Parts: sequence; structure tokens; C-alpha cells
Amino acid sequence: MLDLTGKKALVTGIANNRSIAWGIAQQLHKAGANIGITYLPDEKGKMEKKVAELVEPLNPSLFLPCNVQNEEQVKSTFETIHQKWGNLDILIHCLAFANKDDLSGDFSQTSRTGFQTALDVSTYSLIQLAGAAKPLMTQGGSVVTLSYLGAIRAIPNYNVMGVAKAGLEASVRYLAAELGPSQIRVNAISAGPIRTLASSAVGGILDMIHHVEKVAPLRRTVTQIEVGNTAAFLCSDLASGITGQVLYVDAGYEIMGM
Repeated sequence: MLDLTGKKALVTGIANNRSIAWGIAQQLHKAGANIGITYLPDEKGKMEKKVAELVEPLNPSLFLPCNVQNEEQVKSTFETIHQKWGNLDILIHCLAFANKDDLSGDFSQTSRTGFQTALDVSTYSLIQLAGAAKPLMTQGGSVVTLSYLGAIRAIPNYNVMGVAKAGLEASVRYLAAELGPSQIRVNAISAGPIRTLASSAVGGILDMIHHVEKVAPLRRTVTQIEVGNTAAFLCSDLASGITGQVLYVDAGYEIMGM
């Protein structure tokens, strides 16, 4: 029943084969979506080569550089989508970053620039990309972003990223309210801890994963593919009545008191 055939999906945030964005891209492709990929460019082109090789089996029809802190690249990305695809049905936002120094120690010592960077890349970018996608989602659409429990609970070593994710979840609600009349749905997936390039910057990530495996109702953590399955569901007609929500895909850990 889950069929995305003919849907055009832009996936951001793939860094390597451990990325949650990679799990999502695979499941969207499996459901029949036409995939477009953005990557974070670097001077030596290493990221472009790495991501291109990884996503080759998905046969993406768009492969574009997009640094969300570069307004011209964002503008160029969506101009290319308009020129090559005409419209857009699905936007997957898997972007987050904070300076490592701001992910440890006392939260009150977060630097101003560190705070601005974390909120810019991790929170504002959703608003930015959704705004750019809005005029292209002429037949309605689905926007999905990734959050974490640190948005609503104090998690050791998560610090400024918790504030960024809280802002992200609030942005989901405001965007859902704005875009709803255009039949564009906006939701977040709050995934359990998964060992990725991004999470490796969080001190004690392996301890967090082992703790979830002991405490979560399912006695395990989740996989990138499980998150990908939920994203594919949210992007499909099966989720046509769901918007402005944060869905927990964390083996049930969020419900536990101790």
C-alpha cells in the first residue's frame, strides 16, 4: 500500500552509509520515489565523491551541492529542481551541526557564535528549505525532519543541540500551520540514538546507546532503515491526515520514567 511512484523527493544530509538520511533515501527509493540528493561541498571534493559513490544504486536524477549557510547555493538548488523536475513532492531535512566544544562542559558556557551556528544549521535551515520548497509543492507535499529526545529532556553532552532541536520541533508546528492550506504536511521523527557521523560528536554516545538497549521497552535501539520506513510512511498518502507532529522512533524509550 505504501507507494511513492512518481513522487519527486529531495534528500539532504547524507554523509556516509551510517547517515539516517541514507536510510531514508533507500526506503523512499524502494517505495518508487524519484530521488534527488544534496551534499555538503568541500574544497577538495571529497564529500561529493563519497556521497556520489554511495547513492549510485538509487540512480538519483539530481545530485547537487548545497551548503545551507550559503544563500546562493540554496537558491541555485531549488532553481535547478524547478528547471529539471518542475515540481517537488517530498523534502527530507537531515541537517544538524554544533561545534564540538559546545557539546560538552557547562551549558551556561555555550559561546554566542556556537549558539548561532547550531541554531542556523540545525533549526533555521528547515525554515529556509521549506520556504524554498513551498512554491514547488504545487500538488501538496510532505516535509520530514529529524529530531531527538534532547529537545524536551536534558541529555548529558547534548547541550546547545537540545535547544536547536527544541527550536526545530517548534518550527515544525509553525510550518505545518502555514503550509497546511497548500496541503503540505510537515512532521518530525524523533529517532533513538544511532551511531552516525553527527552523533559521534556527542560525548558518551555509545553509553547512551547501551542504556537504551537496557531500558527501552523493545530492549534495543533502532536502525537507520526503521527511521527510513517511518519517513516513507509520512511521505505517503497513508499519512495524509498527519501534520505538525513529532513521531518517536526509539524502541519506546521516550515513555520510560527510569
